[in-house]
Amino acid sequence: MSKIFSGATDASTPSRFYLAAWRWHFYAGLYVVPFLVMLAVTGLAMMYISILDGRDGECIRVAVSGEPVSLSGQAEAALASRGEEANLVEWIGAKSAEGANVFRVEDAGANYMVAVDPYTGSVIESWVRRDGWYDLLNDIHGTLLIGDVGDRLIEIAAGLAIVLVVTGLYLWWPRAGSGSALVPDFRTSGRALWKSLHKVIGAYVSLVLLVFLVSGLSWAGVWGEKFVQAWSTFPVEKWSNVPLSDDTHASMNHGAIKDVPWGLEQTRMPLSGSGAGIDAIAPGTPVDLDSIAAFGRQIGYEGRFRVNFPGSETGVWTINQDSMSNDSENPTVDRTVHIDRYTGRILADVGFKDYSLPAKGMAVGVAFHEGDMGLWNVVLNTLFCLSVIFLCVSGLVMWWLRRPKGAALRIVAPKTPDDLPHWRGAMILMLAMSLAFPLVGITLLSVLALDYLVVKRVPMLRKVIG
Repeated sequence: MSKIFSGATDASTPSRFYLAAWRWHFYAGLYVVPFLVMLAVTGLAMMYISILDGRDGECIRVAVSGEPVSLSGQAEAALASRGEEANLVEWIGAKSAEGANVFRVEDAGANYMVAVDPYTGSVIESWVRRDGWYDLLNDIHGTLLIGDVGDRLIEIAAGLAIVLVVTGLYLWWPRAGSGSALVPDFRTSGRALWKSLHKVIGAYVSLVLLVFLVSGLSWAGVWGEKFVQAWSTFPVEKWSNVPLSDDTHASMNHGAIKDVPWGLEQTRMPLSGSGAGIDAIAPGTPVDLDSIAAFGRQIGYEGRFRVNFPGSETGVWTINQDSMSNDSENPTVDRTVHIDRYTGRILADVGFKDYSLPAKGMAVGVAFHEGDMGLWNVVLNTLFCLSVIFLCVSGLVMWWLRRPKGAALRIVAPKTPDDLPHWRGAMILMLAMSLAFPLVGITLLSVLALDYLVVKRVPMLRKVIG
């Protein structure tokens, strides 16, 4: 063990700061490591399921044979496969000519996905929506299967992971005699080798991890929904003279998985039946799935996009394409168009260019987070998730190897000097974290109070932790 760790009381001021950063890195890791492993494993599995099977299980291949049956005819076949009271909710277009069209059908309060061969109009397969492996993993990834409590626990973990990254970078920063900061030292062995690998790999993945943490936190229930998303929502005032519903775009979501762009979730939906809007579908043309989908292609929708059916007498047709729903690999082509169900007029048209800066960041960030931006994104995310798992495992190995003999029941946290000078940078960082992430701030203050007011004053606790 180096001298910098052996004498906390006699260490120089920079060394004392190092020890303090190490202690906070250790504390954050105690809580964060199990969550990071869970997030990496479930995230990696979800990404590959969406590639191989589709987020909704829609990656079904068909044989191309002649001209496709009308979408209305395909919709009737999908509807007929369910009960008499069933209703059409959504059409998900195939990404290519070899793909099946998938319809979401609501029947007796449950949502079903019905895959239809576009060339024969026959139903290929039907399954309950949000009842597959992807959905189970997504629920674990977002809530630990325990609802809001799980969401809050994960939000705290993501915030503390930012502390882990910042303190880790401080510990990694090159110092005299510390060796290369960019290449692991394979001449060493044991804990020294584990430490070298941990520091170098951690430095390389730190910025990517921050992107993942911030984009994930923006979906969280407190920081995301109550703070960031609330003031980044698309301003509905831009839809002049359009009557609005009490329902928001979030009403189109189903289950834990999001179906509408982040920046629109809290924006109110327009209403049909007012005569407002601008011309779209030609007068005299039936406003149905065929004309809506054809109009979508006419105004620039390419490849896979989705159409939501009106959900009520005043509901609207919605044409939507966004990368976070696996519709495309390019977040900048995201677009949502609402059309009056009676007049066929456009009531609202929102594209990537209309998003606020945070909403643009989320559109790109979520697509990157999910691995939706092409092969390079899949490869990078795979390497990233494996690296995060390695960092968690190597951190535990280093802790185990550092433990003195006979310390099987002790946490053995890194020591910190009793006379540590005021560290303004750390205080400013903690204040900023507390203001930006309320749950993290409460947790940091609680741990700080526990460490200084309880642990250091109770001999038994000092023995167990230190």
